[in-house]
Amino acid sequence: MTLPANLLDTLEDAAIEAGKAIMAVYESGPTVSFKDDRSPVTEADERAEAVILTRLAAAFPGVPVVAEESVAAGRVPDIGDGRFFLVDPLDGTREFIDGRKEFTVNIALIEAGVPIAGVVYAPALGVAFSGANGHAEKLRLGADFTILDRRTIGCRARPADVTAVVSRSHGDPLTDDFLDQNSIIQRTTVGSSLKFCLLAEGLADVYPRFGRTMEWDTAAGDAVLRAAGGRVTRPDGTPLIYGKTGQPHDSDFANQAFIAWGYQP
Repeated sequence: MTLPANLLDTLEDAAIEAGKAIMAVYESGPTVSFKDDRSPVTEADERAEAVILTRLAAAFPGVPVVAEESVAAGRVPDIGDGRFFLVDPLDGTREFIDGRKEFTVNIALIEAGVPIAGVVYAPALGVAFSGANGHAEKLRLGADFTILDRRTIGCRARPADVTAVVSRSHGDPLTDDFLDQNSIIQRTTVGSSLKFCLLAEGLADVYPRFGRTMEWDTAAGDAVLRAAGGRVTRPDGTPLIYGKTGQPHDSDFANQAFIAWGYQP
């Protein structure tokens, strides 16, 4: 697939600028409100999304952007059958509110239902992950938000003892059943889309998720993981696809259960 020129550079720059806005709120203390579904939102979510939308509109005019807070406000573009962006300006809002550092900025480009490029930035940790075209990198950033270095990352071969990464805030019995049925004892707990990045970096092997997520929660991490050699499927082994609208049993852009693999099962 031919990607727009300087795509990842633009996504990285947009994510870093959004991270600056988020950290300003993080350091001063956020004001929390609740959306109709009772999920929390802060001014950091809204400021970061505004930054990203402005950057994407300038760099890629005409490419639709499906962004979490815009969708919550009823602003949903027609994605048609072409390319579109998925944006979660602050993934891991609960971690952010609780003062933990495992929250991220997520930006992904989707084509034909597949996340073909993505950036995940964890501003409080000073790290970012970027991936496209079968190549993934981990970036280290300084306190002034400049990129200090970057290195290529990739999924590891299946080890004798598989390590699962699981959600800090959204555990469920089906996940426990999956781990038990596959005799997976080693478990790492982390928030936000960093779970995908641990697989992409070769620090864990599988991330099962049976609870509900939205496409903007997963697309950027999915893109990084795929670029690093992993894959994301539904429990029946079929690919997890994006751009799901008109779903009879759920809202537009809602995900079904999925399993992210750091190796080919």
